[in-house]
Amino acid sequence: MKNIKSFIPNAITALNLLSGLLAVIAVLENEILLAMLFVFTGIVFDFFDGFAARILHVKSEMGKQLDSLADLVTSGVVPGLAIYKMLNPSGFTLVEVLIFDQLPLVGLIIPIGAAFRLAFFNIDTRQTDHFIGLPTPAAALLVLSVPCMLFFPTADGLKEVLLSPYFLVGFSVFIVTVMNAPIKLFSLKFKNFKWRGNELRYSFIFTSVILLMALEFAGLALVILMYLFSGLFSKKLH
Repeated sequence: MKNIKSFIPNAITALNLLSGLLAVIAVLENEILLAMLFVFTGIVFDFFDGFAARILHVKSEMGKQLDSLADLVTSGVVPGLAIYKMLNPSGFTLVEVLIFDQLPLVGLIIPIGAAFRLAFFNIDTRQTDHFIGLPTPAAALLVLSVPCMLFFPTADGLKEVLLSPYFLVGFSVFIVTVMNAPIKLFSLKFKNFKWRGNELRYSFIFTSVILLMALEFAGLALVILMYLFSGLFSKKLH
């Protein structure tokens, strides 16, 4: 029975990884909205694998490592590829990019930054009820919200900016920086679903739903930035 119980969280983590792999294929096929759906699905699985491990009392070192490996694909490789594709509007092959225009390769700093972020998380004993640096799932949603905005009229006035190579390069550097910066951020992972002790989480979720309904993917970007700045304007870690 114990072996079955310990398998459940790892199976959920595997679904996170599968979602990430499907998202990679979607990005390569220029199906960015589908990629966002798969990434969001993977993030949901990422939430529930840890929750299942705590509820079933089967937390393990293997589960922790597997979780980070899945996150690297879903929340690291996918957004990096999305930026790569946006910086390569001509559709150059990899060989052509390497020879004629290396700018799209900037997008690859995102999975590299995510790898460092996840490795640090795995060895940092402080990050039990909070995060240090923007979590990779939040960073992935922020990155993917940019190309997704282009499909909706709420961002019509921003298209020129969002497609600018200067913005995309600066944005990529910003993402890598905030993932690895010493910024203390509250965790959205629930130990239970009671109101007491989860007031901040529920309030944030409620505000997020309103912004998403009103502004679509622009609202998603605002939600992640709001989450990030909640840490920037609080006491910075030393």
